Amino acid sequence: MQIRRWVLMLAMMVTASVSASGDEWQSLFDGKTLDGWDGDPRVWSVEDGVITGRTTEEVKLDRNTFLIYRGGEIDNFELELEYRIVNGNSGIQYRSFELNDGKWRIGGYQADFEAGETYSGILYGEAFRGILAQRGQSTELVRNDGKFEVKVTGSVGESAAIQKSIRREDWNKYRVVANGYNFQHFINDLKTVDVTDNDEKERRAVGLLALQAHVGPPMTVQFRNIRLKRLPAPKKVALIAGRPSHGYGAHEHRAGCMLLAEALNASGLGIEATVYANGWPEDESVLDHVDAILIYADGGGGHPFNSHLERLKEIQKRGVGMVCIHYGVEVPKGPSGEAFLSWIGGYFETDWSVNPHWTGSFGNFPAHPVSRGVKPFRVNDEWYYHMRFAEGGVNVVPVLSELPPSDTLVRADGSLSRPDGPHSNNAAVRAAVLERKEKQTVAWASVRPDAGRGFGFTGGHDHWNWGNRDFRTLVLNAIAWTAHVQVPGSGVNSRDLSVEDLMANQDYEVPGDFNPARIQAMLDDWTAARAK
Repeated sequence: MQIRRWVLMLAMMVTASVSASGDEWQSLFDGKTLDGWDGDPRVWSVEDGVITGRTTEEVKLDRNTFLIYRGGEIDNFELELEYRIVNGNSGIQYRSFELNDGKWRIGGYQADFEAGETYSGILYGEAFRGILAQRGQSTELVRNDGKFEVKVTGSVGESAAIQKSIRREDWNKYRVVANGYNFQHFINDLKTVDVTDNDEKERRAVGLLALQAHVGPPMTVQFRNIRLKRLPAPKKVALIAGRPSHGYGAHEHRAGCMLLAEALNASGLGIEATVYANGWPEDESVLDHVDAILIYADGGGGHPFNSHLERLKEIQKRGVGMVCIHYGVEVPKGPSGEAFLSWIGGYFETDWSVNPHWTGSFGNFPAHPVSRGVKPFRVNDEWYYHMRFAEGGVNVVPVLSELPPSDTLVRADGSLSRPDGPHSNNAAVRAAVLERKEKQTVAWASVRPDAGRGFGFTGGHDHWNWGNRDFRTLVLNAIAWTAHVQVPGSGVNSRDLSVEDLMANQDYEVPGDFNPARIQAMLDDWTAARAK
């Protein structure tokens, strides 16, 4: 069938969405009551228009307690407040979680401050890995061989100088910025820490906000002028890589996904891309927070999505984008096929679609975000074609289209190049290509009625083709677009890939007859062709 060439303004004028208005400050305290806050009434109250946490000889704590903001979990933000403390220690909890050992108990990141002279401004992990940065430090949080480590990467100032700027038993201004996994604290406009949390096992992207009253001698802590500005949250992309498959240099799902993820994370577009191997995330709850899902895996009856259709349907209701690459576009007819028609607008249907290897020459691209910065290119791959496309509800835009050579179906003497079969040949595809001379679409973009976006790409059998800049840029653009990220006019930028880059992270050992010079020659040819 012919694909409807509908290009909606929605598909063309793409702007990145944010979790809340990024330029409006929200007051979290009305100056009169604790409405919206939840804490131990023996400790927390409003006195003289400020939030006050007080412990006495009569009201002693046997553990830290918290005044919890109940306005919902918060991801990226800038928080400003003023504090005053007399005796003891306190802090501002963010992206935090409730502990199970009692009411009003919190763990997570803490912007610490105290009446003493050591800890004000540090980043402390309350019930959450301990001190993450001392005052004046720039740190990176990592995990080596399963062990958590705080790496000091630099300095943001002298601890003693910062302490001198803090007014004792008087009002001080505290600012906390949490953007992605970078955290910065400021007291009286002096930066006190700068932390990047690369500990993927324990880092937190979202959580609760709370104020602390600390166990110990009697203390008083007060807060006022508490206001929050939500920042645009990074767009999260899950790249699901299938199991090892065809041998060295082919169907290298994990290695291909890692190349794409590296480019997305380095693009500067606010994308956080994570690769999940072996066909499905071990902790599938990560999919509850993604903006787009990519699947690059063996398909058909063994497609990883076949056993997760209901789960994916729930995820797709949120308008999550989906990108399917190569064999990942093939699923069985029936529930899986119908789901793919809805999600990405098309799929490889057995006894209808075919999967020959041939050289596609692509030079006419639609005025669509996924083709930005893509120049004409020519690549030999296992380009599937004669796909089954949706007939209603989903708007499908052809992105790569070409009339395949006749020898993908018949020989010069008129005999079949491959016999009729589920993947190889059939009367319907011969009529379309040999008789009607219909160009075949091998990559397409789609928009669902709920504004969710899909992209199908049938290339990707040969791992080395990721070294072709335009082949790669098209897919990177599509991933960004399905995640509702604004695609730059020149496309998603990525670095040139070497033979060594392409050899990295593959599932199989390098065979003895592997010739890297052949791959380098391909890269050189593509570079020369692009320069013309």
